[in-house]
Amino acid sequence: MTRTVWNVDAVHSEIGFSVKHMMISKAKGVFKEFDAVIEADVEDLTDSKVEVTIDVNSIETRNKDRDDHLRSGDFFDVENHPNITFVATDIKKKSDSEYDVTGDLTIRGTTKPVTVDVEFEGQSKDPMSGNIVAGFSGKTKVNRKEFGLTWNAAVETGGVLIGEDVTINFEIEAHKAE
Repeated sequence: MTRTVWNVDAVHSEIGFSVKHMMISKAKGVFKEFDAVIEADVEDLTDSKVEVTIDVNSIETRNKDRDDHLRSGDFFDVENHPNITFVATDIKKKSDSEYDVTGDLTIRGTTKPVTVDVEFEGQSKDPMSGNIVAGFSGKTKVNRKEFGLTWNAAVETGGVLIGEDVTINFEIEAHKAE
């Protein structure tokens, strides 16, 4: 097995999240700035090196006041913790295209192990550039309170404004380095 370096194509990639809002719906958002170190043999991803760095300041929920609140000390505290990181520590194959990727997720200075369900979407040759391109998608769920994101408010009808469980999802298109 030979690992190859893959570069994230930010235009065709996304890291997003959703969380219960007011106990009745979901608030969604994305991180517009992120990068990854990916060294992988796409024929067998179990020996891959994966390190993701997300610029928390790039959070976008389509509401400036909420985005600013999420950047504040009540939530991500970007002044002291500007990045979220994920470093894969173990990759297990579940099927021809599905993997459990376990790694250390660090949010707001707290590191916890998480397992991400990842699907290898395949690879193709880009007709415009001639580069080999691979696609990956995945998701995981974390409890935000375990990472120090504890701010909340009661709602008049009972319950709280923000749920504890946050679903993190991604779509990554990566180009094989030459």
